[in-house]
Amino acid sequence: MRTLAAVLFPDFEMLDIYGPLEMFSFFRDDFEIRTVALEKGPVKSSGGPSTLAEDAMDDGRQYDILLVPGGRGTRNIHDDATFLNWLKSQSEGAEYTTSVCTGSLLLAKAGILEDRRATTNKLAFDWVADQTSGVDWQRHARWVQDGSIYTSSGVSAGMDMALAVIEDCLGPKAAADAANYAEYVRNPDPNNDPFAAPGDKT
Repeated sequence: MRTLAAVLFPDFEMLDIYGPLEMFSFFRDDFEIRTVALEKGPVKSSGGPSTLAEDAMDDGRQYDILLVPGGRGTRNIHDDATFLNWLKSQSEGAEYTTSVCTGSLLLAKAGILEDRRATTNKLAFDWVADQTSGVDWQRHARWVQDGSIYTSSGVSAGMDMALAVIEDCLGPKAAADAANYAEYVRNPDPNNDPFAAPGDKT
């Protein structure tokens, strides 16, 4: 059983969290999903509805998989030292660290992506890249795996990334089954990025 931390902060993007979580949720005997934020309680999404954070970051729990979303809220949280230090510490003990959309900016700010390949939301790509150094940003990628760290492009790309992690954990049949259960047409090729601008190769 691997414990997955769905990391929340105000104005997170809903599909960044719930798209991947839907895929992991099909395997309840293999993944325990928990929500975590700076403090326990409701955390409002960018779309309006709140999600309950079951755990607080100072609870002392170590997670096996981190799932970090993006959204408008990254603009307010990306300089929060307590939040970033927790991400860094958790990533060091986790089996997998993952992000969706501009969640990769938070990983970069925490020092997790130093000297690694990564990607982010195409519409925010330049904004993210301009705020960081030491990261090999990949503009043409649906998602990027660099060792145990997976970063995906914008919003819906997180579901393809989640399926790639599931495949790594449980095998290709499990990933195919999850996509089938969700009636989702999976993109299994991380380099097949239909939202990258023509001519973008890096």
